[in-house]
Amino acid sequence: MNARLLATEIVKILTDAGYIAYFAGGWVRDYLLGVVSDDIDIATNAPPESILALFPQTILVGLSFGVVIVVHHGHQFEVATFRRDKEYIDGRKPSSIEFSTPEADASRRDFTINGMFYDPLEDAIYDYVHGRKDLTERMIRTIGDPYARFNEDRLRMVRAIRFSARFGFVVDPETQEAIVANADSLFPAVAMERIWQEFVKMVKYPNFDHALIEMHRLNLLPIIFPQLNNVHLNDIKLRVAYIPKFPKNMPTLWYLMELFPGISFEEIEELSGYLHTSKKEMRLAMFLATVRAQVQSEGGTSFDRIAWTYLYAHPASDLALQLIGLRLPAPAEFFEVHHKRIKLLTKHIERHKRKLPLVNAMKLQEYGIAPGIQMGLLLKEAERLAILHDCQEAGQVIVMLRQTPQWIYQ
Repeated sequence: MNARLLATEIVKILTDAGYIAYFAGGWVRDYLLGVVSDDIDIATNAPPESILALFPQTILVGLSFGVVIVVHHGHQFEVATFRRDKEYIDGRKPSSIEFSTPEADASRRDFTINGMFYDPLEDAIYDYVHGRKDLTERMIRTIGDPYARFNEDRLRMVRAIRFSARFGFVVDPETQEAIVANADSLFPAVAMERIWQEFVKMVKYPNFDHALIEMHRLNLLPIIFPQLNNVHLNDIKLRVAYIPKFPKNMPTLWYLMELFPGISFEEIEELSGYLHTSKKEMRLAMFLATVRAQVQSEGGTSFDRIAWTYLYAHPASDLALQLIGLRLPAPAEFFEVHHKRIKLLTKHIERHKRKLPLVNAMKLQEYGIAPGIQMGLLLKEAERLAILHDCQEAGQVIVMLRQTPQWIYQ
């Protein structure tokens, strides 16, 4: 059963129990835009204790804010009681809430396009904030005073840009003015992890280049990355110009590296730590920088067979080469060169991917080599010789390996 039907069942259970219940927020927006989504939140006037009583499988994630995760036929749905937020004291969350009406609940939300409700039983839209009008006008507008909305939750400034870029909408002038006026209050109210997650969400949709340009124009980008403080907007436009041509499903940090031409390995590590990315994300960024450095270091027709065998064996090698090739005057020639190299080194690449070296520890033990540092050095040298001399049998490598200093003096 699909998510919409399951969510409708939850609404019916709540309605049959005498409560009001609607789909809320982003799903309604996407529905009106003709975008299919399984991410459905439900808003209701049922208090949390009633939601818990009606649904046997729940996850308590935000009970103090009237939020319960209902697990229905294996699917999770956020079910929240209509509420009015009290004073915001930290620029992110309200100090407390009080349960309220659909109208009051809509008025506390961030943007008009996210403030609508949908009754799946009656097929009716409830729009107390003129969100439908702004969808038609392709406008991102805060609900009520933008200065107040951003003072409540400063992350909304970044979210405004994300929604604008995702849908190709314009941020209305008053909302833009409020972003510029409040940009320098982004930190410390918002944790860097939340900023990073906004970037992760942004790159999933088109127009990420536009999002970065707008963030710079509205003074958010220099607040997030102080090293961009004196960079002219036109320079930012040049730096992100290739982003629309990027292959799909690239790591988020690869996009952000475009803001920092010539970024070093040390700077990548610092940037990753600053943004609180995962170690995997940082390693992928380091890998891209390694491939770039290898490409830049080569001249003529010669190439480092060993280095490229290991690079080609990496799962992200194709994406990295596509990205690097975008900027070259003859990308087709670049890709053809690497296609030929990959074909030449295929057996070694596959062996490295499967972690099946021609010469392994067991083979060396047959020759009296004991496990330890020396064996490690010999294993590394054996693989180097296998690639360099295009060996396909362990015996060939052993013959050469026994002539090396690592073997003779072991």
